[in-house]
Amino acid sequence: MDLLKAMTVFVRVVETGSLTAAADACGLSPTMVGNHLQALEARLGTRLIHRTTRKQQISVFGRTYYERCVEILGLIDDAERLALDHLGTPRGLLRVTAPLIFSSECLIPSLADYCRRYPEVQLDVVATDAVSDLVEDGFEAAIRLGTPGSPDLVARPLQPYRLVLCASPAYLEAHGVPASPEALRAHQCLTYAYPPRSEMRAVQPEWVLSGARGPVSVPVGGRLRIDSADALRRAILAGMGIAMLPSILVDDDIEAGRLVRVLPDEVPPARPINLLYLRDRQMSPKLRSFVDFVLERFGAAPDQKG
Repeated sequence: MDLLKAMTVFVRVVETGSLTAAADACGLSPTMVGNHLQALEARLGTRLIHRTTRKQQISVFGRTYYERCVEILGLIDDAERLALDHLGTPRGLLRVTAPLIFSSECLIPSLADYCRRYPEVQLDVVATDAVSDLVEDGFEAAIRLGTPGSPDLVARPLQPYRLVLCASPAYLEAHGVPASPEALRAHQCLTYAYPPRSEMRAVQPEWVLSGARGPVSVPVGGRLRIDSADALRRAILAGMGIAMLPSILVDDDIEAGRLVRVLPDEVPPARPINLLYLRDRQMSPKLRSFVDFVLERFGAAPDQKG
C-alpha cells in the first residue's frame, strides 16, 4: 500500500463528503478510492469513516487522524517546495580556494558584485598557494595555477597568468642591467618556493624566456627563496635582487617607477590557470552561479582555450 497516496485519498473523501467526489478530485475511480480507504483502515485497525448506502460519517478517531494527515501532507508539500526553490535559487555556504595573489588582486575585489547579484550565498574563501584536495578539504571549487591532472575534475580555463621580470632601480644601479638571459646567472635571482602537492615542487629554479632567438632556459639562484609572491615583491622593492612575478602584482610598481622591467624583449611564458570543480551530474545553483561569474570576469578568450 502507498501510505501517502492512501492518506491523500482519505483527506479528499473527508473534504468532498463522498467517495465519488473524492474520486473526481484524485483522478481515480470510486472503486479505487474505496480500496485505498479500506487498505488504510486495515493498516490502522479501526474505522475512519462509517459508510451506509445513503451517507458517510467520519469516526471520532477518523477526525483526529484526518487532522494529522492534513498536517503531514502539508509538511510534505512544504518540503517539496523548499527543494524546488533550492534547486532554482543560489543559496547557502560555498567553499572555494584560490592562489594568494589571484585572490587578493582579482577575486576578492570582484566579490562585492557577486554578493550583490547572489545575496543568499555565503562565501568561505581560502586564499592559499597550497594545492588542496577538493573532496578531502571540503571545497566545491578551486582556482589553480598549472595544468589539472585529475579526470575527476572539470577544468575551465581562465585568462593566463602573465609574468614579468623586474627589479628595483637601486639594485640595477648597484649590480648592472643584465643584457641577455644568460647574464642572469651572475645576478641575485630571487625565486618562488612552490607548496607541497604542486607539479612545480621538485623543479630546479629555472627561468624560461622567449625572445628573438626563441625560448631560452636559464638556471637561476639567489639568497632568497620564499613561498609568497608578495614577499618576493617586497624583497625586490628593497633592492635584494631580480624576481619573476605576476604582472597583476607589479604593474602599478612598474608604472610608478618603483620597479623596472628586466630584459623587456624576453618574455616569460604565461602560466595556465583554471577554475576547477568536481565532475558531477547535478551542479548546485550556488556553484553554477560562482562558475558563471568567474568565467564572465576572468574567463579565457576563445583563442586562449584548450
